[in-house]
Amino acid sequence: MKGYKDPGFQDRAAASARAKNSALEKLKAKPKPDEAELAAAAARQAEREAKAAAKREAARAAREEAKRLEEEKRAEARLAKEKANQPAKTEAELKAARDARYAARKARKK
Repeated sequence: MKGYKDPGFQDRAAASARAKNSALEKLKAKPKPDEAELAAAAARQAEREAKAAAKREAARAAREEAKRLEEEKRAEARLAKEKANQPAKTEAELKAARDARYAARKARKK
């Protein structure tokens, strides 16, 4: 019994050429796409791109809104902290404010 023989370079090159020619023939035999199909595909692609752009815009708007709300919260917290850190008014300041209100009321009545 004869042993297995590896194909030589010439055999491999010929097999490769046959495979290339076969693939080329299949490609040539394939029908060309319709203009209607191409237009429909282009329309579908444009629709997908429009949806993606709208989705990106909505996400950007949501991020900006979240950022704005976070800034508002920070500003409110900062104001509350400043207000809490203000020193209490002394008796003299309270009396001066009361006297100013009394004087303003008297001035309005005249």
